Amino acid sequence: MISHLLHPQQIQLGAEADDWQQAAKLAGELLVRCGGVHQRYADAIVQTVQTEGAYMVLTKGFVLLHARPEYGVNRECAGVITLKNPVNFGAGDKDPVDVAVVFASPDQDGHVRFVQQIAELLMKDCFLNELRACSSPDELIAIVKKFEEQ
Repeated sequence: MISHLLHPQQIQLGAEADDWQQAAKLAGELLVRCGGVHQRYADAIVQTVQTEGAYMVLTKGFVLLHARPEYGVNRECAGVITLKNPVNFGAGDKDPVDVAVVFASPDQDGHVRFVQQIAELLMKDCFLNELRACSSPDELIAIVKKFEEQ
């Protein structure tokens, strides 16, 4: 479950970013600081968006940031940032983005499982709106748990 991977220090609410690159770097740094990934993994997130496009923007206002495990994943981990001012990822009508989940998995099975779990959460009414309204990391984790149990 995604909530088991989230810890308050891996959540940043109301972050300020001038563009998608800065938002992606902020998100990647959450995983570097917790020791879940190496810096090259965080750098690879930005590079992946630059080379592959904005496919990581899954729905209006939401991006799921990640890179390949060979860029330095120590363990499965995740983080969340909400942005004070949304940024464009070049995703057309899915822009601008104000919620970013970043994750890393050392293997393909973990990657697929995480994507499936986040897709299930995104299909639930009000999930993103409740994340956007969070006032603390602990509240965000509680909201994710609540929606996982529905």
